[in-house]
Amino acid sequence: MQTLSENACFGGVQGVYKHASKATGADMTFGLFLPAEAKDGPVPVLWYLSGLTCTHENAMVKAGAQGWAAEQGIALVFPDTSPRGEGVADDAAYDLGQGAGFYVNATQAPWAPHFRMWDYVAEDLPGLLFNEFALDQERQAITGHSMGGHGALTLAMGLPGRFRSVSAFAPICNPTGADWGRKQLGAYLGDDESTWARHDASLMMRAVGLDIPLLCDTGTKDQFLDNLRPETLAHAVMARRAQAVLRLQPGYDHSYFFVSTFMEDHVSFHAEALYA
Repeated sequence: MQTLSENACFGGVQGVYKHASKATGADMTFGLFLPAEAKDGPVPVLWYLSGLTCTHENAMVKAGAQGWAAEQGIALVFPDTSPRGEGVADDAAYDLGQGAGFYVNATQAPWAPHFRMWDYVAEDLPGLLFNEFALDQERQAITGHSMGGHGALTLAMGLPGRFRSVSAFAPICNPTGADWGRKQLGAYLGDDESTWARHDASLMMRAVGLDIPLLCDTGTKDQFLDNLRPETLAHAVMARRAQAVLRLQPGYDHSYFFVSTFMEDHVSFHAEALYA
């Protein structure tokens, strides 16, 4: 692991690190905020998964999460959204390839050799983090924005027992039924749509439910609302009678102005579960 930068931040440290990933077969960069309490022992951790076109840096510098996390003594992990670099497949479109990993393990050419973002977030990066830093493996929570919200929800349901809480900002709730999803799942996983279901939060909710608390915020002025399909998750939550708070925030769009506005709510929501 290589340290790219470390800066004092709200009494703790905001670091950026690079490592060779076995899952993706490429060098991966991630951000990690450690609160002051990490000097004395392991602290709970909140994963933040970013959306289309983002790197580890977007949320790290725009979401305003570190101040709220510092108040609660919680670490923040900001993974990248895809493998990158020479030899890694890409596409001219912004919503496929580098910057658009969709948190799946690709099975189709040319994506399969490197686009294994499910394994990266679920196994590879955690293995490094809990070995190298003062993080409490028993107290984890997860959140994300847009494509990252999709990833947070599907990882929470696909890895039962891993996280104590899950939240999402404007998640892609039903990718099998939207332009943001059908294109990417078909490219990465192939034409057999039965393999797509475990990467669709609304279908997963109906199939397996969720036994941890969920908070989800979406703006009513979100310019991508038809691709997010929040109503599908709401119907699935009601069908499963899951413990969830789903909010439509009047006037807000898809930007980090929206994310930063409600970040305090989300960090506090996770802190309640992490310290229960």
